[in-house]
Amino acid sequence: MAALALAGCTSSDGLAANYGSGQGYVSGDGAYLEVPAAERGEPIAFSGPTIDGTALDSADLAGRVAVVNFWYAGCPPCRKEAPDLAALSSELDDVAFVGVNVYDGADVARTFNEEFGVEYPSVLDIAAGAVQFAFAEAGAIAPNAVPTTIVLDREGRVAARISGLLRDPDILRTMIETVQAE
Repeated sequence: MAALALAGCTSSDGLAANYGSGQGYVSGDGAYLEVPAAERGEPIAFSGPTIDGTALDSADLAGRVAVVNFWYAGCPPCRKEAPDLAALSSELDDVAFVGVNVYDGADVARTFNEEFGVEYPSVLDIAAGAVQFAFAEAGAIAPNAVPTTIVLDREGRVAARISGLLRDPDILRTMIETVQAE
């Protein structure tokens, strides 16, 4: 695991380039799920420290559609999808984007964000896994792989999930637009 994490810090980014080539990495399959508004569970309440040391609370997202991405720096599909997520977050300024780093400390996470142009906040969820637990406790639409990308509606309820690599940013964009139109 340490070799994988260290390899993720190289500048050639061989991890992302080789993702899907049988290198032995296991992740979600990119399957996605959309939940009709009438079938969504309770709002997800979560909080945690961000990379820059401030606190982020799900209450800060109230009234906005939000995208929550679970990731870590040495994860090949996380590295591959990061530029697409960064671009979408810049383009969709009325949507809140939040990262949840499940493995790295602040310095590694900050370096990853700088490398891939990620400007939205990321919660460090390595100590207790409280953010992951909050989503898992909510029921069947939990972050079940890394990466996992979840769309929350304006009430903070899980509206959609992509389990694994975001293969096409237009899929996420469509999910977001569907929730925005509600």
